[in-house]
Amino acid sequence: MVTLTAAAIKKVKEVLDTANPKPTALRIGVRGGGCSGFQYALELCTEEPKENDEVLEFDGLKVYLDNMSAMYLDGCEIDYVEDLVASGFKFNNPNVSRTCGCGQSFSA
Repeated sequence: MVTLTAAAIKKVKEVLDTANPKPTALRIGVRGGGCSGFQYALELCTEEPKENDEVLEFDGLKVYLDNMSAMYLDGCEIDYVEDLVASGFKFNNPNVSRTCGCGQSFSA
């Protein structure tokens, strides 16, 4: 199961409210690529979930997660952090064996 912190939920809702056309959900996934083999993907969705998607809901926010990505994200917490240097979504993923220096890609 993937979880989103209150800060992540708030930020995604802010983005959804300003997008045009208005998205109906957030898609979370894992894609091949990056310097460590896999990278995280966040996409705004205006379509209905795909046939094999898990549909999660966090405080009224719908999240779609495909089956393949669910294997790599089981137990993952997604947070939104802001500090003096940078801001963005942070994936706290217990399935990761190694990450790259930038933190955007990983090995499982």
